[in-house]
Amino acid sequence: MTGTPCADIAASKNALRRRLRAARRAHVEALPESTRALLFLRPPTQILGRIPEQSTIGLYDPSPFEAPTQGYARFFFERGHRLALPSFSTRSSPMHFAPWSDPYADDGLAPGPHGPRQPRIAEPPCEPQVLMVPLLGFTAEGDRLGQGGGHYDRFLAARTDMLVVGLAWDVQEVQDMPREAHDRKLDYVVTPSRVLGPF
Repeated sequence: MTGTPCADIAASKNALRRRLRAARRAHVEALPESTRALLFLRPPTQILGRIPEQSTIGLYDPSPFEAPTQGYARFFFERGHRLALPSFSTRSSPMHFAPWSDPYADDGLAPGPHGPRQPRIAEPPCEPQVLMVPLLGFTAEGDRLGQGGGHYDRFLAARTDMLVVGLAWDVQEVQDMPREAHDRKLDYVVTPSRVLGPF
């Protein structure tokens, strides 16, 4: 993609997002509820070996078609890790992470300006050491395609040492992806069938 105009890259990414949203939705809708309930319950061993004890784990509140995070949240919570979720003061404010005190109780969360839920009680931001991130698409080399808002790109720009793990369905893998200078590779990608990385 070297030398490709920015407008062309943006258009290619948007077309890919439309295709992947449709594929992801069709895939999830075809999964039996009993199968979904058994997926993404425990982080893979090779990733757990990279996570320090009592570190703060950043997660996300998934949409109905994103890879679920509730199993991971409860797993880390029960092992003494602190949890955090993305939080926004307004739609135009930068993303930060706020403490998530209890993944077993939904009453501590409220819809944020962009839709996903975030901690209801305003507390000082916290800094995750490990980040589980949503995505629309990924490659076998660790490239990530997000929703297009750039929130994670901006957050991670100054945090090059943070361990970043993408959670996805297998159907979200693509062979190639348009890349821009600010796009950061993931450290790992976890799907229901495999673990890709470290990259």
